[in-house]
Amino acid sequence: MRLLTIPADANPSFSKLNLSLATTPEEVREVQRLRYKVFIESMGLSALSNPDGLDKDEFDAHCDHLIVRDTKTLKVVGTYRILGPNAAREIGRYYSETEFDLSRLQNVRHSIAEAGRACIHPDYRSGAVIMLLWAGLAAYMRRERCSHLIGCASISLTDGGQNAAAIYRSLTEKDFCPLEYRVTPHVPFPLDEIDTSNIEARIPPLLKGYLRAGAWVCGDPAWDPDFHSADLFVMLPLANLDDRYARHYNTGDQ
Repeated sequence: MRLLTIPADANPSFSKLNLSLATTPEEVREVQRLRYKVFIESMGLSALSNPDGLDKDEFDAHCDHLIVRDTKTLKVVGTYRILGPNAAREIGRYYSETEFDLSRLQNVRHSIAEAGRACIHPDYRSGAVIMLLWAGLAAYMRRERCSHLIGCASISLTDGGQNAAAIYRSLTEKDFCPLEYRVTPHVPFPLDEIDTSNIEARIPPLLKGYLRAGAWVCGDPAWDPDFHSADLFVMLPLANLDDRYARHYNTGDQ
């Protein structure tokens, strides 16, 4: 299923890329194989390794999966999975609720889409793939009539957590959500134990993209021991979404 139509005069760097939603089990496995290579193999997370070479969990079957495919090689080179409000009701929770208490979001829960497992092949990180994925998220939210996008933005702890703490302390008031949307981590990342006096924050591209698009950070970070990361819960109102991620595309149902 195509989600977007890319005009012939669009950015030339997109010319060999196609954006769609996974429609077959094999396409979902292609997504899971890419995630495995990027999240598990490249990060050396041996505790999560498996003989299938797939990164998968119980949420995958309930999610829609955005796919960016190189039309020349036919390889999946980028992906994002999306859990809509109806699917979240079926499974009983959003993925973010494994890390955060989202009880304050009850009044907007019926119109929340959750994005996660953002993944781009190392050879395709020039910007074109992430722009397509952002355009796909915007199109999906409009199609499903979702007003808010949520997700977890991960920060690696390979440096002992100094960068994660420095990033959080570098955030300004405008980066945080209104108080009524604040969430609480189930397992807080120990910010107070880390000295960042001589550390310059290096914000990961995904989190930087969220903030530039108008997303809010909704509270203190959680500690994810499985992926050895500190996770920030972010929420992006569709009204805040910077139109640069969708201005080159038509966003009707196809």
